[in-house]
Amino acid sequence: MTLRRRTVLMLLILAIFLLPILARAAFFAASDAPRSWRDADWSSAGLLPPATRDREARLIVFTGTAGAWKSVFAVHSWIVFKRAGDRRWTRYDVVGWGSPVRTNNWPVDGRWYGATPVPIADVGGEEAERLIPRVEQAVADYAYAEAGSYRVWPGPNSNSFVAAVLRAVPELAVALPPNAVGRDWRAGLYAGLSDSRTGIEVNAFGFASLKIGWVEGIEVNLLGLVAGLDLRYPGIKLPGFGRIGMPAPVRTALAR
Repeated sequence: MTLRRRTVLMLLILAIFLLPILARAAFFAASDAPRSWRDADWSSAGLLPPATRDREARLIVFTGTAGAWKSVFAVHSWIVFKRAGDRRWTRYDVVGWGSPVRTNNWPVDGRWYGATPVPIADVGGEEAERLIPRVEQAVADYAYAEAGSYRVWPGPNSNSFVAAVLRAVPELAVALPPNAVGRDWRAGLYAGLSDSRTGIEVNAFGFASLKIGWVEGIEVNLLGLVAGLDLRYPGIKLPGFGRIGMPAPVRTALAR
């Protein structure tokens, strides 16, 4: 490769991976978003009814904009469910202090650092009833549940945890947003099926990866930042911004 081509390639990489982050940083600096967890609203966003009012089983994956400077790069994700007849919802998150895996530490549909959460999967009825035990088993089997095992970058972090659960239930046919930093973390080198099992993935410890699949689209991960194209619902994926393009429907039992 000639010097000129190498220069063009480096400039292209910088444009794709660095400029969106700089733009997001500028937006954050100009915004009034909370700079500390103490200043943020963590209350329910009113998205879910009381469990006693929703009698069927239901399984939901939420994401919410991460807090403070992390909002420039990432979202935080968590899992919520209830079986048929349950009198309360159950929420699982992973956090970076104390014991990582937390149960019901916040309202199930709570704002994350003041941001209203967004459901990316929401299934109910018999399908949810069938998948919930596998979700619980994946949570129980999560390999990084000991204090001190959390790493904000490249993982394992909160998004690594939810990604591990999604790998255990590929029927959900959903991928975490491209700005869910940590979702691509792996404990080693990996080559095989993508998380949804609708494509292929080559991954080096989460520092770099390539995915091509129906659910994942085309994604290039460099140091945890993801750029690519959405194939199912045409759009582009940019570091910091996530996905931009045709709105993707929430994955439900009827939207596959």
